[in-house]
Amino acid sequence: MAERGAHLTTAAGEGLPSIFEVLAQDSLMSAVKPALQHAIKILAESNPARYGVLWRKFDELYAILDLLLQHHFLLRTSASFSENFYGLKRVGPDDSRCAYRGLGRKRHLRSLLLLVLLPYLRTKLEKVLAHQRDEDDFSIRMPQSLAQKMYRAFLAAYPYVCMAWDGWSFCHQLLYIFGNARTHSPLLWLAGVKLSHLTAEDIRHMDLKPAERALSSSQSLGARIQSVFSTVVGSVAVSVSTSLSMGVFFLQFLDWWYSSENQTTVKSLTSLPTPPPPLHLEDQDDALTHSKVCPLCRKVRINDTALATSGYVFCYPCIYTYVKTNRRCPLTGYPSELQHLIKIYSPEV
Repeated sequence: MAERGAHLTTAAGEGLPSIFEVLAQDSLMSAVKPALQHAIKILAESNPARYGVLWRKFDELYAILDLLLQHHFLLRTSASFSENFYGLKRVGPDDSRCAYRGLGRKRHLRSLLLLVLLPYLRTKLEKVLAHQRDEDDFSIRMPQSLAQKMYRAFLAAYPYVCMAWDGWSFCHQLLYIFGNARTHSPLLWLAGVKLSHLTAEDIRHMDLKPAERALSSSQSLGARIQSVFSTVVGSVAVSVSTSLSMGVFFLQFLDWWYSSENQTTVKSLTSLPTPPPPLHLEDQDDALTHSKVCPLCRKVRINDTALATSGYVFCYPCIYTYVKTNRRCPLTGYPSELQHLIKIYSPEV
């Protein structure tokens, strides 16, 4: 049984990543954006004058950061940020070149557009669609021009386009699981690449690659400016990727810490130790005698009766007479009635 189902996780044994690896790297960036958006929203609500512009232009700013990040990793590792995070690289369908050599200009541009531009356009279209729905709910229908009718028809068809795209992606994943496709996503198929694992040679060359980019005095001014710009962009991308890596680790730690399966361990680590029982300094015989004395008559109790409002125990005749006359507890002063008297039947009697 295990032998027959082994290909479901190894993608037909062709050295391709398993379905769990590719789905994990897909979900990485989709989890980073909402977390960053929530952080920007908190900043904007705390100080709208200073951080409000970050919230209003979040989609554009995130697209720029994503563009720098993905361009840096595609250029340096032949992979997106999330793919490199899981030790994967992009190669041509019939190509096994090393990651440090890059994808080639056409595949690099197609990968960059599909990684950055397509999600940005989808986000903007979904916001326009939501805004249009709000206007339809609260506006009066007026005569429309042909362009407006086509625009509304496009917005009406957009959810079905998204549904068809999601269905295509799901079918692509099924084909990848059963070894009938080399890519798990239509985006990779459109980019003309497939995913593969990084090799030891890839990692060694990627570690040495930054040292080969030293500025030379024989370079032209344009080449030197381009080299400086690439260095700055690379530094920004590395800083962002490091921050994202730490953020992803922190998010995974919080998810582990607050998971329902981990609550027993968390409580055992954070709960205070049980305090020791209180020490009775008085003599045990005196304490035993004192516990049997009625607070009113100062004698050994007869017909033990507890007052529910305070918890103290008295003789029944003493507490009955006192509560009936004063309507309160003799020790605490709490308002009390006769129905608050509880007869105690001690096993010692």
